[in-house]
Amino acid sequence: MASEGVLLGMGNPLLDISAVVDDAFLTKYDIKLNNAILAEDKHLPMYDELASKGNVEYIAGGATQNSIRVAQWMLQTPGATSYMGCIGKDKFGEEMKKNAQAAGVTAHYYEDEAAPTGTCAVCVVGGERSLVANLSAANCYKSEHLKKPENWALVEKAKYIYIAGFFLTVSPDSIQLVAEHAAANNKVFLMNLSAPFICEFFRDAQEKVLPYVDYIFGNETEARIFAKVRGWETENVEEIALKISQLPLASGKQKRIAVITQGADPVVVAEDGQVKTFPVILLPKEKLVDTNGAGDAFVGGFLSQLVQQKSIEDCVKAGCYAANVIIQRSGCTYPEKPDFN
Repeated sequence: MASEGVLLGMGNPLLDISAVVDDAFLTKYDIKLNNAILAEDKHLPMYDELASKGNVEYIAGGATQNSIRVAQWMLQTPGATSYMGCIGKDKFGEEMKKNAQAAGVTAHYYEDEAAPTGTCAVCVVGGERSLVANLSAANCYKSEHLKKPENWALVEKAKYIYIAGFFLTVSPDSIQLVAEHAAANNKVFLMNLSAPFICEFFRDAQEKVLPYVDYIFGNETEARIFAKVRGWETENVEEIALKISQLPLASGKQKRIAVITQGADPVVVAEDGQVKTFPVILLPKEKLVDTNGAGDAFVGGFLSQLVQQKSIEDCVKAGCYAANVIIQRSGCTYPEKPDFN
């Protein structure tokens, strides 16, 4: 049984606007499959174009929020997880609150007076997705919200704290506060490389917080970019995972575990100078709906076992199970109950 509030997530709550598009659409907006970027002016008309498509769906998203919701679903203990981020005072924001509540997540949103709730365009072609985030209100999160007693109480209560790398662009000072709290109180702090652009353009912010990170997640593309910007002369994911796990630690931290997913290829885990690989559950192509949320779901499944102090092997198994469920559905959604054992 997971205790109440054992797991806390902080990040960018976004409403996914998801639709199946074609290659011409990708070309028109200059976007690539399997990538995640922040919206520029040229992307802004895309949101209305997606919204006008017959097959459009609106799904509560945001990387960290997805992972927390999946962990909550796997745990089936109401209130085992909590979440913070910034939304707007609008109908998308209300939708987000309802969604978190229905999922059993204790969400303390900071509500921005001016900015609308953030959205993420999810453009699906052949089951693969391209993400373009328009952060809006999500970009307005302030550490003042985190420091309020009722919100800091969630930090105090949590034993595991997970933050996707995407939040580095929004509130690095909030991340630092939580990271230092985790180090001082023997708690587990987890992060995600999240996207090539984070590894490339937010390297300094990433570098500052890495010493505090006990578990770092990422996929093979992000891992290779992470290595490239540091001048590591290797494309080998196992080598890169090992090097990431061996980067310096803040005082009080025992070790770092790096967990790198590779789509349909085995999951790579580097720990204590050793690398292990774990096969994933293969899915016939015709069962794939879309990969949106697959990495987030993997982390959610992993976390659901980690907070119960299960072995790394069990954590990876649960991660693979959750990702397998999510890719057979649209967005980061799941059936009523998990059947993981």
